[in-house]
Amino acid sequence: MKVRVDVMLKTGVLDPQGEAVRHALGNLGFSGVESVRQGKVIELDLADGASEEDVRKMCEKLLANTVIENYAIKVL
Repeated sequence: MKVRVDVMLKTGVLDPQGEAVRHALGNLGFSGVESVRQGKVIELDLADGASEEDVRKMCEKLLANTVIENYAIKVL
């Protein structure tokens, strides 16, 4: 089973990397960018028998900091 996990900072959490990207884009002439939120994508190739619940547990324990990040799981 192939799974993609998208992890993003929660709304209201300061995103210094996103702000740095927004600033750099402005310096490159892309003046219409008002905000940038940066996250991460994790793709997992799991053995037969793995479940979406297993992936949720992985996210809760390691892949996402659930205090400041949200995650979304998509089976590919």
